[in-house]
Amino acid sequence: MDHPLILSICAFLMLLVVLTGGTYRLMYKPGRVLRQLGAPVIADAAMRRAIEEAGEPGAGAVVDMLQKLGSKMPSSSGEIAVLRAEMLRAGFRSETAAPIFYGIRFVTTLAMLALSLLLQPHMPDVPPMKFALLGFGVACGWILPRFFLEKKVAKRQETLRLSLADALDLLVVAIEAGLGLDQAMQYVGRELQWSHPALSEEFSLVQLEMRAGKRRAEALRNLAERTGEPEIKKLVAILIQNDRFGTSMGESLRSHSDFLRTRRRQDAEERAGKVGVKLVFPIFFFILPSMLVVAAGPGILQLFTNLFPMMNNAH
Repeated sequence: MDHPLILSICAFLMLLVVLTGGTYRLMYKPGRVLRQLGAPVIADAAMRRAIEEAGEPGAGAVVDMLQKLGSKMPSSSGEIAVLRAEMLRAGFRSETAAPIFYGIRFVTTLAMLALSLLLQPHMPDVPPMKFALLGFGVACGWILPRFFLEKKVAKRQETLRLSLADALDLLVVAIEAGLGLDQAMQYVGRELQWSHPALSEEFSLVQLEMRAGKRRAEALRNLAERTGEPEIKKLVAILIQNDRFGTSMGESLRSHSDFLRTRRRQDAEERAGKVGVKLVFPIFFFILPSMLVVAAGPGILQLFTNLFPMMNNAH
């Protein structure tokens, strides 16, 4: 207690040693062991994920409850087909994804309804306003899961779009090295499984579909439909046309890769050009009042403390 600085230094050193040792045991040491063991035996990311999902005993009682609730909700076949397409584009390929989504919708709607009922005593005693609050809560509970699903789809599509240029460069290198399109896509999917896992998984699924007996054009069209990304649809159209007419695959892919990089640069320049316009309202509503308070505040205080009493005395 007589030397608080020494005690603080000792406590800091002890905490540093504990954190360093725990981090080494939990993160670095297992990673070093895995690096010594080498790459995984199953190199195909999609196949490994399918095996892992098949080997899991179950996600838990909550997921089972959501699945049972969602399976009992009435829905048309067309709506289920559209929802499954959206779930695929978001990266959820399980057969139970759609019932779980409906179960989540049901639970969030009930939760928002309960929250609206809890807020009823704090609202003014106006029946239309109370009914409006209940309707707003139920609508929010029903819309929010769909909103988050759309955000998930948009984020995954952006990830696929940004990783497509690197994949095209590798495809060009592999094809010009003498590999066929199937072997080149397999090679690209294997090489990109750490840097771009989403695109690697999609290429691996194309390979799995072709191994199952589907034609290359059909597997590529399924890739375009499964992702819903316009740039991947253009790539699929290029690959199918080149395969049908026998044109140079490497030149077409190189031209499309250059187009993608030019498009990315133009998008970045467009976003940079919009920054000035988007900053107008934050500057006007937040920064400018603060600057006025700092610049004119002392002068206004001097006016209130000196000039106004002098004017009152003059009268």
